[in-house]
Amino acid sequence: MMDQAKAEARDPLVSVIVPAYNVAQYIAATLDSILAQTFRDFEIIVVNDGSPDSEDLEKVLEPYQSRIMYLRQENQGLAAARNTGIRASRGEYIAPLDSDDLWDPEHLEAQIAMFNADPSIDMVYADARIFGDAPDAGRTVMELSPSRGEVTFERLATRDCTVQVCVCVIRREILFRAGLFDPTLRRTEDIDMWLRLALHGGRICYQRRVLGKYRRRGDSLSSDPVPMIESFLGVLAKTANAPNVSAAQREVVERQIQTERARLELEKAKRGFRAGDADAAIRHLSRANAQRKSLRITLILALLRVSPGFLQMLDRWRNRPTQNGSARP
Repeated sequence: MMDQAKAEARDPLVSVIVPAYNVAQYIAATLDSILAQTFRDFEIIVVNDGSPDSEDLEKVLEPYQSRIMYLRQENQGLAAARNTGIRASRGEYIAPLDSDDLWDPEHLEAQIAMFNADPSIDMVYADARIFGDAPDAGRTVMELSPSRGEVTFERLATRDCTVQVCVCVIRREILFRAGLFDPTLRRTEDIDMWLRLALHGGRICYQRRVLGKYRRRGDSLSSDPVPMIESFLGVLAKTANAPNVSAAQREVVERQIQTERARLELEKAKRGFRAGDADAAIRHLSRANAQRKSLRITLILALLRVSPGFLQMLDRWRNRPTQNGSARP
C-alpha cells in the first residue's frame, strides 16, 4: 500500500490538456481514447472554457471524475483554455488534445519513445487521419500537407512542415520559455506557438506514423479557409516584428506573406464564382495574379470573362459527391 501511495503522489510524466467548448456529444469518446492508451503515466486536465453546454458537459464527465482534473473558466478562447490547463499541469510533457479528436492506443507510447531515444528533442508530432464532416475524410493530414525535411523555423513559416496539434507532445519547459499560447489569437494560435518554439531554440521532430484521428466539423473554426488564411497572415506579421527574428528569417516570412495574400484572394475568388458573382471573382483573381503571376490564373481570368457559367459548371462537377459520399479531389 505504501508503494502505491508513493506512485500516486509523484508527478505524472505526461499531462493531457483537453479544452472543452460545445463538445458534450464528443468528449466521452475523446476521454475514452486517452484512457485506452498503452502508456499509462499521465494525468488528464479538462478545461471548460465557458461552454454554453456546461450542464450537459458535466453530466457526460461524471463517470470520469476520478480520472480527470476538471477546471472551469469564463470563455476566453482555445489558446487561453490550453494555457489554463498547462499552468495547472504537473507533467514533464504536455499533450494537447482537442475535445472532439481521438488518439490511437499507441499514441503516447510511440511519442514518448522518441523523446527517450533522443533527449535533445523538445516536441514531437505525428500524422492523423481525418474523419467527420469533410470531403477529405479518410485521408491523413500528411497526405494533404506533407512535412518535408528537418523542422526549422523557415519550414514552419512556409508550411513545408505542418504540425497537427492533436498528435503532438511537447516538453513543458519549452512552452513556458516561449510564453505559452497567445490568447489574443482565436485561430492559428498553434502555428504561432510552433514558430515561437523554434525561435526559442526548441527542437521539433516528427514521425509519419498515424497516431490519431482529427475531426473536421462544418462549424469548426478551421472549416472556412478565408478567416484561417487571414489569421495566418496576422501570425506572420506578428512573427516578422518579433525581436528575436533574424534578417534572413524575416525575409522568409515576408515572402510567405505575399504567397498567403495571393492564396487569400484565390479563396475569395472561389467564393465569388460559386455565388455567381463573376465581377467579384474577376476582381479577386486579378489581385491574386498581381501578388503571384501565374499562367493558370491568367487563363482562368480569361475564361471567367468570356464564360463564367462554364467555370461554375466545372466547379460543381469537381465537387460532386463520389460513391462514398466524398467530393472529388
